Amino acid sequence: MAKKFSELRAKMTVEARNEANRIASRLRAEYPLHELRRARGLSQEVIARTLNVSQANVSKIEQRTDMYISTLRSHIKAMGGELEIKAKFPDGEVVMADFSGI
Repeated sequence: MAKKFSELRAKMTVEARNEANRIASRLRAEYPLHELRRARGLSQEVIARTLNVSQANVSKIEQRTDMYISTLRSHIKAMGGELEIKAKFPDGEVVMADFSGI
């Protein structure tokens, strides 16, 4: 018989719950482009209309692993977001301002 998640979670130790929360946060922060679009409740057709391109073009963009920053920025903007590029170092992060005007 299936158990409710709340019941299972209640039986977890505090450490296990904290670890589950860390993993969930990391997974939410690492969406591929097509999953990000779906999580925002948008279809490829909606993005295509916003970008004034075909749905097939949106599909191709979402399947790419290498693209222009300007292409990615417009796709993110069509979803209502803003692209920010960061460089991560052991002693901190730096937002790359060179790309803000692209």
